[in-house]
Amino acid sequence: MTAATLAALPMPRIRPGRIVTWTVLFIGGVLMVTPLLFMFSTSLKTAGQVYDLRLIPEAPTLANYVQVLTEGRFPRWFLNSTLVAVAVTLSNVFFDSLVGYTLAKFRFRGRQFVFIAILSTLMIPTEMLVIPWYLMSANFGWLDTYWGIMFPGMMTAFGTFLMKQFFETVPDDFIEAARIDGLNEFAIWWRVAMPLVTPALSALAIFTFLGNWTAFFWPLIVTTSSELYTLPIGLTSFAVEQAIQWEMIMTGAALATIPTLLVFLVLQRYIVRGVMLAGLKG
Repeated sequence: MTAATLAALPMPRIRPGRIVTWTVLFIGGVLMVTPLLFMFSTSLKTAGQVYDLRLIPEAPTLANYVQVLTEGRFPRWFLNSTLVAVAVTLSNVFFDSLVGYTLAKFRFRGRQFVFIAILSTLMIPTEMLVIPWYLMSANFGWLDTYWGIMFPGMMTAFGTFLMKQFFETVPDDFIEAARIDGLNEFAIWWRVAMPLVTPALSALAIFTFLGNWTAFFWPLIVTTSSELYTLPIGLTSFAVEQAIQWEMIMTGAALATIPTLLVFLVLQRYIVRGVMLAGLKG
């Protein structure tokens, strides 16, 4: 194809509105990513370079990572956060989907009342629930324990609502056919209904994991031993213990951020799909 032929081809039109949208998205992306890049950059700096605002350190070093992983309690805090986030996520996926399936596929007296009662808990701010949670933990001896950290989030109203909306889209014919084949109700839920709501399960698991990985308020109240600190709590205590050594704080924050970035990069399509489909269910 000659240059004259290329010049004769019609040029694609770019609407001004799209240019503005792309520009805004680009600027917004830069504004959101810059603090993250600065955090990783600072984690590669020495104490004398912390206040150098260049994103690329003059002499990058991994000594901060070695010190955090070998000399402090960071590995224990990382393990605590992983244990809590994974356990609460598995509990939510199991119980929320089970309750959502029951509300969607069973007809019994008071079903709507139960559903409304569950949804009404979403209107109560978390701060108002802290005192009842704390009193319950104190009465049952759950203070400063893993169970004390986990029990408020083992089942959520949001997860129940999300799963109910998705289970309502599962055709009743599939369930009736499974009953005719002799499956019990639990087997129908597990083997027939659950595989059909994979996007919702994935979205629920991701949101629950990220929410518990970054949880700060309740773990701060219920734990007193540094051996039970989760990462957000441990990093604040680490900052005080290290006399505000910013390079060490940024190193710990960078290590805490890596799992959430990996979860999002690998499973972001499930997040988008699950949220989009949830908005379409009526």
